[in-house]
Amino acid sequence: MSGAFVTGAGSGIGAACAAKLASLGYGVVCADSDGPAARATASSLPLATHAEMDVTSEADTERAVLRAQSEFGNLRVAVACAGIHRQGTVAEMSRQLFDRVMAVNTTGSFVTARVAARAMIENGGGGSITLIGSMNSVAVSMAGQVAYAASKGAVLMLGKALAVDWGPLGIRVNVVLPGVTDTPLSRPSLTDPSSRSSALSNVPLRRPARPEDIADVIGFLASPAAVYLTGAAIPVDGGQLAVTSSYPWVH
Repeated sequence: MSGAFVTGAGSGIGAACAAKLASLGYGVVCADSDGPAARATASSLPLATHAEMDVTSEADTERAVLRAQSEFGNLRVAVACAGIHRQGTVAEMSRQLFDRVMAVNTTGSFVTARVAARAMIENGGGGSITLIGSMNSVAVSMAGQVAYAASKGAVLMLGKALAVDWGPLGIRVNVVLPGVTDTPLSRPSLTDPSSRSSALSNVPLRRPARPEDIADVIGFLASPAAVYLTGAAIPVDGGQLAVTSSYPWVH
């Protein structure tokens, strides 16, 4: 058996990723800043444990990865799903809040990837690391996204840089760009008919993604079918890039 490590596993895409990887036979460490939520996700899976942690803390992350290794064998998969969103223009947003969004979304992804890669290298190399970007990684979706768009744009290039650095070691790094997804983070806007209609107006499939739709792609990236795929930015957006010409193609 091999181990997998998923941050942000207490809800949304992270919880769906943990379930998907468990279904593929991995033992999963479900990590989240919300310890009870992480525990709830882990308790629903056949072989999983949980860790309450701060993704910006290298020490917390090292403890969680060590737990994955000791309980489930060599770490082979890591998914950096932890993220926060704070609305605000440049004039409205405090420096403290901007720094917090960047710390969780960007630095947290870096720390997760670095600690996971160290473990993979110690195991002899090889593995799959997936970072979670956003459609805001490639274009600003609306006003007030200064911190979130900056953080997710950085995640996109972070994934590409790590793929270049770690490719010779057999560690593949890819970035998944979810479109409109029905998660606790976006649910308030999706329950309002007007904002839901606006959000889906450029989505050909005319529905938001389920977290499981995103997790299925991440499961593919962790599978043998994706052994020659690294450094990619993969939109899982219901076709939004196909009709929104202001978004560049980012593959």
